[in-house]
Amino acid sequence: MMTAMPDEQSTVFVIDDDAAVRDALSVHLDLAGLPVRSFASAREFLAAVDSDQGGCAVIDIRMPDQDGLSLQQEMIRHGLTLPVIIITGHGDVDAAVTAFRAGAVDFLQKPFDEDVLIERIREAIERDRRARRLSLEVSEIRSRFNLLSPREQEVMGLVAQGHSNKVIAIRLDIGVRTVETHRAKVLEKMGVRSAPELARLKMRLDEGGLS
Repeated sequence: MMTAMPDEQSTVFVIDDDAAVRDALSVHLDLAGLPVRSFASAREFLAAVDSDQGGCAVIDIRMPDQDGLSLQQEMIRHGLTLPVIIITGHGDVDAAVTAFRAGAVDFLQKPFDEDVLIERIREAIERDRRARRLSLEVSEIRSRFNLLSPREQEVMGLVAQGHSNKVIAIRLDIGVRTVETHRAKVLEKMGVRSAPELARLKMRLDEGGLS
């Protein structure tokens, strides 16, 4: 039923004011077959990246213009949902806690093992891909749901709860034949053939806060 997600290339965005670190990471990531773009500051990164780009961000926690933690908050305000890996030479436990609370998926202290970082990056990219697939799926379900009339939306909700046509008719104070007609239209518009399938779609909508 759902449209396949476009096979977009995921990119690793490295944000670090240390040119040596940027260059070293770029080399290792390139050798690992991971597309990479590096930036010397948070400002450069925010100006170059938009919310449609997938991958992950590797961010130094200590930078002169804007630290990694505030960049995390700025990303949220800009609608950038990239998974964040924080790197630091300070091992600041409080900063690590703050980073995780803000949604960072990992926190590594310099010097770190490049192979470990690459493994964490691959995990973050896969996490981002799953999130984007789910977002696309929910968006398509919402588009179909919005094509339903208010009455059809009511019927969908009750069908998804497992109610029979007779019970739905009583709940909505309409005839059973009318319920059958609405039910058939709901299944057709939502692109499914059964009540269990409809229930799964309704669950997706509820999880996304869309109904």
